[in-house]
Amino acid sequence: MPTYEYRCDECGHKFEEFQSISAPPVDHCPKCGGVPRRLISGGTGLIFKGSGFYITDYRDKKYKDAESKERADKTEARSGKDSTSSSESSKKSDSTDSSSSTNKPSGD
Repeated sequence: MPTYEYRCDECGHKFEEFQSISAPPVDHCPKCGGVPRRLISGGTGLIFKGSGFYITDYRDKKYKDAESKERADKTEARSGKDSTSSSESSKKSDSTDSSSSTNKPSGD
């Protein structure tokens, strides 16, 4: 339930009321009995609840599962790429070593 802010047109008194959205507006000032006007407020920007202070903490289960899968896929791709590149570099060094030994000019 939201908290609404009011200001009395007669005495200028500002006050807040915690009421449901469907409830009718307050019709009298608690200080002077005059007619108050409901003010427009900025509301809240972030919701601070649970274990963290980020809006992403409140994502639904499908989103979190998809994110976990994406991270796992990236990790697998990296580990596969690293092993491929290291085996390719060892093949290159082997072929370089063997070609350098066969292409040596004879000193005779």
